[in-house]
Amino acid sequence: MIENRNIVCLASNWHIDPTSKHQVMKLLAQRNHVLWVNYHASRRPQASVQDLRAIARKLGQVVGGIEEITPTLRVLTPMLVPLPGLPGVQTVNRILLLRQLHRAMASLPRRPVQVWSFAPDAGYLVGRLREECFVYYCVDEFSEFEGYDKLRIQRLERELMRAASVVITTSASLHASKSPFNPRTHLVTHGVDYEHFARAALPETTVPDDIRGIPKPIFGFYGLIQHWVDVALVAEVARRRPAWSFVLIGEALQDVSAYRSLPNLYFLGRRPYASLPGYAKAFDVGLIPFKQNELTRNVNPIKLREYLSAGLPVVSTPLPEVARYADFVYLAGGADEFEAACLRAIREDAPERRAARQAAMTRETWAAKVEELSDLVSR
Repeated sequence: MIENRNIVCLASNWHIDPTSKHQVMKLLAQRNHVLWVNYHASRRPQASVQDLRAIARKLGQVVGGIEEITPTLRVLTPMLVPLPGLPGVQTVNRILLLRQLHRAMASLPRRPVQVWSFAPDAGYLVGRLREECFVYYCVDEFSEFEGYDKLRIQRLERELMRAASVVITTSASLHASKSPFNPRTHLVTHGVDYEHFARAALPETTVPDDIRGIPKPIFGFYGLIQHWVDVALVAEVARRRPAWSFVLIGEALQDVSAYRSLPNLYFLGRRPYASLPGYAKAFDVGLIPFKQNELTRNVNPIKLREYLSAGLPVVSTPLPEVARYADFVYLAGGADEFEAACLRAIREDAPERRAARQAAMTRETWAAKVEELSDLVSR
């Protein structure tokens, strides 16, 4: 593993549910100092309740200063102008961010610096911190997110890829589309917090009260209920199968009001990461009901490996990265196929199948992925 470095990580909010960024940086912080930067200048906020609340939280974090998560992992929320695309804003943000970064790094040990950017529009920082390498870690097709300026993000991402020391991609589709811009582009798929999610199969793991009384079988999903989640698909299968229960766990950032009246479709809201193995224990099947579009064609859902680590059969829309695990998943397009796949998943499940799913995930831990990343970056 990389060691004895100061790593500046440009990423989304540290205080959201754990993502690949969190998993990688927590492990790297065991042998390095990590300065996590809550980078928030990629998308222009809208006049929505959701964005106004996010702005209020960000301002509170800015005022609160640097937060120490562990002695070797600190979080900085910089004061930036969240108006991408306006003339002069990028220059202003570069000056503001560099000033705040230099101040935050002054308290770190004097040793080589690496920059790891999970943001696609941070190319203006390449070389500004006298870093030994600049890593662009690409986990999504960012230009396809709602609210992003597609052409602007594509242009800035290409500039970053050309300038980066190395580009890491997390799906085969991303690797194919990003490789032309940098010959040092590599595919490293996501890992899994295996020990955490394997607890779902342990007898001592408790099923939370709010799902314990829901009738079986339970087809469950957890994660952000954003625009890429096909809630309408799940609702249609729920209507067809009133004896089945469908449980969606996570903050709903799309309008789901039209589906709340369905008696067998449950929206439990966001739940702590620590409690997810208990919910997975209550599930009979794990769901990945993503819409099929350019965004999801490039995605590599972390929850796939989490479900499999819990021993669960998985029903998913036909995403390319999920299809790579054909031995363990049921792929389905429309409502007819999705309903049939759910039925097969519960009929064909067996203890030996659950054990095989879990065994396959023991080779895909985050620790193994960080060793692979470390080797690529060091070379």
